[in-house]
Amino acid sequence: MPVPPSGSEGSLHALIQAIGSTQLVRPLLDHCLRDLSADQAQADGGHYFTPDDMARLMVSAAVPRDGHRVLDPVCGSGGLLVESHRYVRERVGLDPTMSLQGKEQHAHTSQVARMNFAVRGITAHVFPPGDSLAEPEPEPYDIVLANLPFNQRNWALEGEAEQTRRPGLAVPVDPRWPEEPPSRGSANSAWIQHIAHALTPAGRAVFLMADSVASSRQPVIRRLRERLLRDDLVECVIALPPRVFGQSKAPACLWVLNRDKSARPGWGVRDRRQQVLFVNARRAFEPVLDSRARRLGDKNTALILATLAAWRGLSENGATAPPYNDAAGWSRSCSTKEIADRESSLMPTSYAVEPPSPERDTRSRVEQLKLELADQLDQMRVLELRLLDVLEEI
Repeated sequence: MPVPPSGSEGSLHALIQAIGSTQLVRPLLDHCLRDLSADQAQADGGHYFTPDDMARLMVSAAVPRDGHRVLDPVCGSGGLLVESHRYVRERVGLDPTMSLQGKEQHAHTSQVARMNFAVRGITAHVFPPGDSLAEPEPEPYDIVLANLPFNQRNWALEGEAEQTRRPGLAVPVDPRWPEEPPSRGSANSAWIQHIAHALTPAGRAVFLMADSVASSRQPVIRRLRERLLRDDLVECVIALPPRVFGQSKAPACLWVLNRDKSARPGWGVRDRRQQVLFVNARRAFEPVLDSRARRLGDKNTALILATLAAWRGLSENGATAPPYNDAAGWSRSCSTKEIADRESSLMPTSYAVEPPSPERDTRSRVEQLKLELADQLDQMRVLELRLLDVLEEI
């Protein structure tokens, strides 16, 4: 994408504003972004464009409020920040005063995000292109939203990786992982800790994460889950259907972190400290007409959000909070102690189990085999990196 000449920013902004006044620009831009989402080459290159229904689910689960500081550390086209603005504007009836900030590694994708905000008249700050994992966030955020890249390999900076390998070398402790550094074989655990560290004392985060992180028996990943449960950060994990979130056909979960799960004014009426909600939405999808693609759809999105709101004790417009009850095969509320007794597994399909049936038994066995295969592949990646480290020192 061409870079505008120096000094043209004012004229370019005026042109974009003029174009934005027409009726067709926003639908046309949305159509272009949807086409990019369906482009596998874009997805393989790390350019992710979150589908509308997934963006609504993620933002509504995070419950941003007016005045909040909202961050997307891998903002892509800026869809999650646009949806955050829409969500708050619908509730306050005015242009929100929230702070929207996005980071993106690819320069041309960050330009798409800026265009997306300009066309909609949304004030948002997109940082210069760079790697969000390179350093901790300098300031805390009330809300963090992210459609993360899965299983990034060799994500650490070369200098940092070299320091980590040399025993006895004094390495400054990164505040994001004070107990042990994440594996270089995959950035999954690094992203989770980066996001958790960026939250305010009452901050919330919602992000997509590969299934393997919820269930892997790898010591590093298991200890990460133990720390998250010990710190009472995990609020909800939702098992999503495959192929409904854009960048990968692999099964994934939607994680919801919350630093303050207590009942309090302006929030839910139910104290959910030391508890986690699991939602098994593996089959909550609808087909896309004339396509093999899938989507959550409005009905399934609303059902997931209603379950989470009832569990939290959240209500709108002064209404009484709806009751919550576990539903076999759909949702279950568990204590962190029970989860710890099960190797700290955070896989919803292990808790919200469907009633016995031959069909369920077959699906459960297939799911278990998939998880075991993913675990083995993760271990292979770790062993490969260790072997490379040994070879470098010969």
